Amino acid sequence: MVGGILLGVSLFLAWYGLGNQNAVLNGCRGPNRSCTAWSSLSVVRFLLLIAAASPGDPRVHRRARVTPSRGPEASSRRSPRLAALTLTVFRGVIERPGTPSGEISVHYGWWVAVLGGLLILVGSVWRSQESATRRKPPGVL
Repeated sequence: MVGGILLGVSLFLAWYGLGNQNAVLNGCRGPNRSCTAWSSLSVVRFLLLIAAASPGDPRVHRRARVTPSRGPEASSRRSPRLAALTLTVFRGVIERPGTPSGEISVHYGWWVAVLGGLLILVGSVWRSQESATRRKPPGVL
């Protein structure tokens, strides 16, 4: 839950810094200026906001996804929130938005988002192990 809050708050912190007067990032221009994720990411900002607001407890997803024929869909329990970590790393390390990309640097807001994503990952794994059914060894009734 703390990871989701950190991710949501990080959208309004400075994610990117512009290096010189030629650097452009959506509405941000100019030298030595910082841009928030909300102002610089067009579609990704909504995906990150949905991921931050989605419930972190796998039992909520299990109750919502139980069908009589297939049971709980375990693969979709963590997907919205774990996709947020992937998108955050992708937009900060692999492909930074703006032109020229060499003049765009990451700021503290991006690091807060990564921390939030890692907390989401740790919490999700912890809760899934906590709520998993214990299996018996073969031959035990």
